[in-house]
Amino acid sequence: MLNLNLQQQNAVKFIDTPLFVLAGAGSGKTKVITSKIAYLIDKCGIKASNIVAVTFTNKAGKEMQARVKTALSSKQTRGLTVATFHTFGLKIIRKHCKELGLTANFTIADSQDVLDLIASITKKDQNEDKEKIVAIAQKISNWKNQLVTPDTALSTAKDDLEQQQALSYQEYQRILTAYNMVDFDDLISKPVYLFKTNNDILKIWQYKVHYLLIDEYQDTNIAQYELVKTLIQHSGKLTVVGDDDQSIYSWRGANPNNLTMLQQDYPSLRVIKLEQNYRSTTTILQSANALIANNSHLYDKKLWSELGIGDKIQVIKCDNEEKEAERVAAEILTHKLRMQTRYNQYAILFRSNFQSRILEFKLQEYAIPYQLNGSVSFFSRAEIKDIMCYLRLLINPEDDNAFLRIVNTPRRELGPVTLAKLSDFARVSKLSLVQACEQVDLSKHLTSKHIKKLTDFTNWLQRLRQLLSNSDQPLAIIKQLIAESGYEDFIHKHSNSHKQAESKIKNINLLLSNIERRLSSIETTDDDINAQENTVEKVISSLILQDILERQEEEQQQDKVQLLTIHASKGLEFNHVFIIGVEENIIPHKNSIISEDIDEERRLMYVGITRAKKTIALTMAASRRIANEAVDSLPSRFIDEIPENMVDFNGFCAENSKELKKQVAKSGLESLYQSLNM
Repeated sequence: MLNLNLQQQNAVKFIDTPLFVLAGAGSGKTKVITSKIAYLIDKCGIKASNIVAVTFTNKAGKEMQARVKTALSSKQTRGLTVATFHTFGLKIIRKHCKELGLTANFTIADSQDVLDLIASITKKDQNEDKEKIVAIAQKISNWKNQLVTPDTALSTAKDDLEQQQALSYQEYQRILTAYNMVDFDDLISKPVYLFKTNNDILKIWQYKVHYLLIDEYQDTNIAQYELVKTLIQHSGKLTVVGDDDQSIYSWRGANPNNLTMLQQDYPSLRVIKLEQNYRSTTTILQSANALIANNSHLYDKKLWSELGIGDKIQVIKCDNEEKEAERVAAEILTHKLRMQTRYNQYAILFRSNFQSRILEFKLQEYAIPYQLNGSVSFFSRAEIKDIMCYLRLLINPEDDNAFLRIVNTPRRELGPVTLAKLSDFARVSKLSLVQACEQVDLSKHLTSKHIKKLTDFTNWLQRLRQLLSNSDQPLAIIKQLIAESGYEDFIHKHSNSHKQAESKIKNINLLLSNIERRLSSIETTDDDINAQENTVEKVISSLILQDILERQEEEQQQDKVQLLTIHASKGLEFNHVFIIGVEENIIPHKNSIISEDIDEERRLMYVGITRAKKTIALTMAASRRIANEAVDSLPSRFIDEIPENMVDFNGFCAENSKELKKQVAKSGLESLYQSLNM
């Protein structure tokens, strides 16, 4: 409590009724949540095993757990649940899979699995019809996030397109059930369905959860709100922390109206505002306040800081997008040399990914190291996806997407034509691919040679599956699977170099180490809900979920300028921030201008500005090339919404790029000379 301000202390101590902590950017919300968890355990006598804290990212969850564990003993924190919404949902489903029509070895469909299933249902080509397939997947996801069932979607379809999408939804859900699979959205919608249809199970979880805390509440969708509402009902044991000004994810289902619904459903709701910012200068905060004041608010707030006035907001106008990228590169290099900073203190934010392309070329030209957010994650590497599919098929023989990926990897003389015939036979027979391999009638469609290849493969997996079920050394069985598959030889044969092959094998060994660590660290408790066997099934399911959650969460520790979208920057902070392309039709986006829905775009700009701790620069181009034609651009309306006395139109350095390069080179040589003579 000694490290909390008065409002933070009030938020920690208040437990009488539901509480909404309106936490502005940089106001210490994570500190409040972790302090409240410690307070509930240490001062209120609530067991850690009866407290659930829900976040939106693994990174936030890990940070919360680490902070709580530094404040309390390991005995006090035993059984504490700090998880993402989807991890918490998975825990509920795994405990009650039978009631949901699933078996214990169900698997989670990742994004590619979903697209594969939809492509097979609609008989569309994933290369030629990718946009249509993605659109159907997004529509199904939206329906699930809004708790709309396939039957309801079909009965309320507005036109032929939506009717076809609803029919695809029906078939998609039927196949998921048949394959003993759930998708990412099911991890929320299925627990909601379970709680609403089975009062006995609901009571078990209501007894289990004595206090619930939710981070980033403004990002919740309808299904997540219903999960919370059903679980808590009228107990009042709830604290939600969020900021309506940072609600920027409506495009992926987040529902800003959840704040209004919270007030309506809980009339005794207490609101505590955290307005002191510990991140940014006064100028940055006053500029952000002035900008966001143009939006309507359920609750007003004004961020303030004790970190000093700071530099003005830099607004830099360039002739075109190439000059803009060059100017940003030069500004960073000049500022770095003058201020003796590091590259990782700088971030370049943009509204859309296409803006990063020319920027990368200019950063390379200036020899500025950079990290583009969203690069290939560990679990997205081909060798890891292959091994994960082997493991998925090992625990769930009905996982057709995993089967198709690895049945011919390494090569088993089972080409696309053979697999297409097998898939057609399985679909008509309403069987999984593994089941189809065992059918006598398959001989009418495939040669005896191919049938033998398939049955050898499925029998081999079945043998390993039986070994796994009877073994107390599951990792040894997994290593046996990899060795017998011939996968390492396959890597060596199909890698460009020995070094590349060794790197891929090293990645597989890292995966095995991860599995081993997870198997040894799964804790069981006397609590029936927490007590689970140390199963490979659980470990693999958790790895699949981790893959889905962490694709965009890889932490970069190197000294590089960070390039990322404004959306991806939420929750992060940097000493020096550049937001490029601050123009009409970019931010605000042209679609928002056409629909006259600017509020979320303004919130997005607000998020971008409040990422900065010390300086921020907004850049724009007088013209941009669209379809190989230069088109005039207009400055974003958001620049006019920042008070004029807080803006400087000069930038950190001169406009002339050639002169800039000379200055930078000279500064660099002088800096090197000084360091050598210290």
